[in-house]
Amino acid sequence: MSRGGRRALERAPFGSHIATKLPRRALRILVRLGAPQGPFAKSPSRTLTMSRLPSLSSPFLLGFDEIERALDRVTKSADGYPPYNIERIARAQGTPERLRITLAVAGFTCDQLDVSVEERQLVIRGRQLDDKERQYIHRGIAARQFQRTFVLADGMEVLGADLQHGLLSIDLARPDAERSARSIAIRQHE
Repeated sequence: MSRGGRRALERAPFGSHIATKLPRRALRILVRLGAPQGPFAKSPSRTLTMSRLPSLSSPFLLGFDEIERALDRVTKSADGYPPYNIERIARAQGTPERLRITLAVAGFTCDQLDVSVEERQLVIRGRQLDDKERQYIHRGIAARQFQRTFVLADGMEVLGADLQHGLLSIDLARPDAERSARSIAIRQHE
């Protein structure tokens, strides 16, 4: 690739931070696909668009439409606030394997948080109200609202929620996978 072509890709509308980290072969492919170059590099009519192919479109994966819609819903609501961890807690003395979601919600009280299950989704909402009586000289900590959603698998059960030291922990019971096999009778038509 010529230096001019690489410079054009680095100025491309789809982000120089992406273009400069791509290997040379990928850059050549982008140029062949019609990525902006030369004087038209910043033209809005010449931007590179990529269509999204369904990830579960194989003919061997039947009935997974709902899962694909759930994946789309999760990726579209990928806001970074509040940060969270998901950890697996191993079985111990007859208790099932659990998952624990921990959200960093410093500054929120129990009254300002709401945890609910709506249509197979775990929804955590937080709402802080501005204190009108305070007069701030500098305000670096804003009162803010959030909504974080997690799609639950069939049979997932919310065991409870705890708020301690600014961390909201929600425990979920992970169902044991049942393995089943059955024989299907074949009818003969004459």
